[in-house]
Amino acid sequence: MTTARGPEAPSPKADFPARIDPRRSACVLIGVDDYTFLDPLRSVGHNLVELRAALTDDEIWGIPEDRIITVPNPAAPADLVGPIREAGLLADDTLIVYYAGHGLLDRHEGQQLLLTLPGSVEDQPDTCVRSRDVRRAIRDTGPARRRVLILDCCFSGRVLTEMAGVDRGEQGGKVAVKTLHEVEGSYVMTSAPKDRPSHAPDPQRCTVFTGALVDVLRQGLPDGPEMLGLHTLFEAVKARIAVMKPEIPQEPQDEDRNGVGGLDFVRNVAVLPPLTPPPPPTAGTPHGNRTRTLLWSLTAAVAGFALALGGPRAVDWWHAAHPAPATGECGGHPAGAEAPRAVLLDHSDALDKKNVDYEEIKGLSSLALVSEGPDGVEALALADNSPGLLFPLSLGTPFDLNPVADTAHTLRRANGVTFPEWYDGEGLVIERGGRTALIASESGPDLRRFDIASGRQIGADFPVPKDLRYWPDGSAQTGRSIEALALTPNGRHLYAGWEAPLAKDGDQRGRPLIRILRYTGEPGGAYRPDKQYTYLAGDGMNLVELVALDDEGGLLALEREYTSGLGPSVRVVQLSLAGARDVSEVDSLYDLPAADFADSTPVLDLAACPDGGPGVVATPGSNAGHPLVDNAEGMAVGEEWTSGEYKGWRPLYLVSDDNGSGDQITRLYSLAVRLKP
Repeated sequence: MTTARGPEAPSPKADFPARIDPRRSACVLIGVDDYTFLDPLRSVGHNLVELRAALTDDEIWGIPEDRIITVPNPAAPADLVGPIREAGLLADDTLIVYYAGHGLLDRHEGQQLLLTLPGSVEDQPDTCVRSRDVRRAIRDTGPARRRVLILDCCFSGRVLTEMAGVDRGEQGGKVAVKTLHEVEGSYVMTSAPKDRPSHAPDPQRCTVFTGALVDVLRQGLPDGPEMLGLHTLFEAVKARIAVMKPEIPQEPQDEDRNGVGGLDFVRNVAVLPPLTPPPPPTAGTPHGNRTRTLLWSLTAAVAGFALALGGPRAVDWWHAAHPAPATGECGGHPAGAEAPRAVLLDHSDALDKKNVDYEEIKGLSSLALVSEGPDGVEALALADNSPGLLFPLSLGTPFDLNPVADTAHTLRRANGVTFPEWYDGEGLVIERGGRTALIASESGPDLRRFDIASGRQIGADFPVPKDLRYWPDGSAQTGRSIEALALTPNGRHLYAGWEAPLAKDGDQRGRPLIRILRYTGEPGGAYRPDKQYTYLAGDGMNLVELVALDDEGGLLALEREYTSGLGPSVRVVQLSLAGARDVSEVDSLYDLPAADFADSTPVLDLAACPDGGPGVVATPGSNAGHPLVDNAEGMAVGEEWTSGEYKGWRPLYLVSDDNGSGDQITRLYSLAVRLKP
């Protein structure tokens, strides 16, 4: 890699101000996010873009474009170390080197820190770059008077213990600000201690450490001085990360030699006026300034990254090699809202066309959570094929799905006999205590209680009203009866949702009139049907799953339709039965007044969620539309987050039913949803 030197730099003997001068400095930003043998770190791509944009911003530091080198995914050690030496020849004032990626430890040579490359392999140090080689390149190249190393990787604090001859009596808040005329100095900032990991929980955003650093650079410190030094930035970053605990247990470290951390570095944009006054807002656009600033910032970030990689061709290469992830807001911000209602966090096809103990994982039509914890989520998934199987699943976390299935529980009658070939289990809820499950089958339709461990039925079938059965007893459409099942948190009410309208109910201008049957009883005891409710589903949509959000009739409904040539459509709506009419005695729902329906609020349309760049999402053969969307039939909702970015939101999981077809996919989705109180 080569770079233009620009105008002749001042002599190294020239007077240096007590500030890190962007015009006399040079910076290298190195990031690895695409690994062959290690987990990908998609956050690092955002790190490079955002950090470069901040450092080149004249309002913040303003380093010239020809003095900052971006190195994405260096393939070999020379590709990582070479640009450091190259930048060292440019820097007369300060050389800044930043690295983000996986950090490993060499277990055979004093736990030395290893910086990884795309082809690095754990326990193979020769596939990595030793931190001492990076330090040597920083130390031994060029005339720079000061040298700064910033590491965002696991175990990055190890580099502090490796540095020989460092006076640790002057670090952290005790460092003295000194004049650096004719005096060399160095500063090191690391994302984590020597024996702790760094975190990147959201691939759609920067890592925790670099994200906090960029935030401080962009937002400044309202109570800080006009100019911010490296150590002041560090303290602010550390404080930001500290408030994330215990969710993000990460503690950055720093070390200073000869007061480099106390030098003026960047402008504190929170207290200093803009260098260039913003233009007046466009007529009729009260937020013109903010919009223009945002667009300029995004353009600058993209343009800066393009220059670093060699122009438009390099940008095309970067996007081809690093396509946008399939994560982000689903459909943007609802009118009048300050945040979206749903955000796609991750998806996984890891279960597709797999088997456990020679039983195929297929036809997953319902999902229920067993437990939630910081290390992962456990669930049960119901397969609708014969003889009726319950697969225990470990899902991973909502931000990093990694589903793994265990041996299935086979559903049996109380006498141990399996159910007939057409069982068609569709609805699943786990009762309090986690030992029993209530399962609905469209073959019947039937509703039963099962012991999960043995798979055997407990007690008699639950009663289903005659008018909700198939002909000749009722008018349910064949194969479209009980599809959804939900149990309130207190276990008092059980809701069963019919997939399609009864023949006698029909639809209103293409919107199906869906019946929801309420049962009342006691946890673990008998349930009796007592009320029926109805709601208008979306155009041509059918109800495939329900989740009870509270004890007062708050429900989440999963709707799905399939159109030949276009594929499936999937949406989630929030229902409230409070105030809805009991329609148990209503013979036909056709032309029922709108005030009698359950209240319905859209939450998300899966087709409005981002599907990422080319190749990120496998396209089902049956889907000619949005590649992300397949035949979602199962839904589960986790406990409300009490901290972090999505505080007050709830995790939502969907699973698709591949119907045992090679043209469809068993796919797991995780989302964050913001529900109405």
